[in-house]
Amino acid sequence: MGAKWGVVVVAAGRGSRMGTKESKQYLEMQGKPIVVHTLELFASLGNLAEIIVVVGADDVGRVEELVSRYGIVKVKAVVAGGSERQHSVYSGIQALSPAIEWVMVHDGVRPLVTAAAVGTCCSVAERVGAAVLAVPVKDTIKQVGDNGLIVSTPDRRSLWAIQTPQAFRRELLVRAHEQAQEEGFLGTDDAMVVERMGVPVAVAEGDYTNIKITTPEDLPWAEFLLAKRERGEG
Repeated sequence: MGAKWGVVVVAAGRGSRMGTKESKQYLEMQGKPIVVHTLELFASLGNLAEIIVVVGADDVGRVEELVSRYGIVKVKAVVAGGSERQHSVYSGIQALSPAIEWVMVHDGVRPLVTAAAVGTCCSVAERVGAAVLAVPVKDTIKQVGDNGLIVSTPDRRSLWAIQTPQAFRRELLVRAHEQAQEEGFLGTDDAMVVERMGVPVAVAEGDYTNIKITTPEDLPWAEFLLAKRERGEG
């Protein structure tokens, strides 16, 4: 991959579902904050030139100190996020150097993404223009109405659970965000913001271990997966 890549790591959430006073991205996993594990993975990638970390306004100094302490030299800037995730991502993109042509957006609380999965996502994006990591849904999914009754059962073979990173040609993502902003549209992820422009977004198959640490039971599971990986078992 010869393209010039940057990544926006979004770590501005408060994490109310975790049920802790501490925001989930700063909880420790094997002695290091979750967000540090995430940043170290991206810093190790040869095709990645820059990392922008987007955090809550009160946490900018804290994360700058973590970046310094752990020597994550690819972090170009730590910037304050906006009121919505979409606004935070846009701020992060704007902080990248002009030379960065391709951008990934990644959740700070997905520390277990692998270098191989990121590489696959980047390769697919370079071919198509936009790509997301995802895994096929294992469970039967039901669409349920407001009254609690099942409306339909979609064909599981067409359903994928979307992860991050999501990877895009930078110019395309900027245009999509600016159009969404002008029209007052808020998407649930960056791919949705691009999709609404009629631009195709490809799926790159990832790993089921690329979990998002959101609730209390996710943390011990993530620690187990990390320990297993460090033993070379997956």
